[in-house]
Amino acid sequence: MTGQRTETEMARFFALLDGHDGAYGVAFPDAPGATAMGRTVDEALRNAAAAIADWIDDGEVPELRSIEELRQDPEVAEQLADGAAFVVVPAIVEDSRPVKANISMEAGLLAAIDEAASSAGLTRSAFLVTAAREKIFGGSLRDSVREIAKRDAH
Repeated sequence: MTGQRTETEMARFFALLDGHDGAYGVAFPDAPGATAMGRTVDEALRNAAAAIADWIDDGEVPELRSIEELRQDPEVAEQLADGAAFVVVPAIVEDSRPVKANISMEAGLLAAIDEAASSAGLTRSAFLVTAAREKIFGGSLRDSVREIAKRDAH
């Protein structure tokens, strides 16, 4: 992604993941100083999502380079040559202002959500927000992990 984003579009940062069993690190070429570590790839990527959210100042996301532009950066090229891999880290700009949203779903699914939320001691809204965050970050993490596994298999 480069440059233009609508106000509602989620920023996605390209990051470099490197490491080995027990010690993984994530660095963001377009976010100097934003880094994350973890004992596993999953943990490092979860920490990376938190790190980039903390790095974003006042909701302002800088101009982001495309993956092609990043590959031309000599420092990035060197890290890739040394075994790092590109991963995509979603960045949700925190805005504590709640927004009401009307959604439609099957009645049976809504009943299951309400039961699961109640069992977890959550409201329906809190449950849906938690599930959405897990899906957004979890899906991105799984895709990144698959990419790393493919790279390590070769």
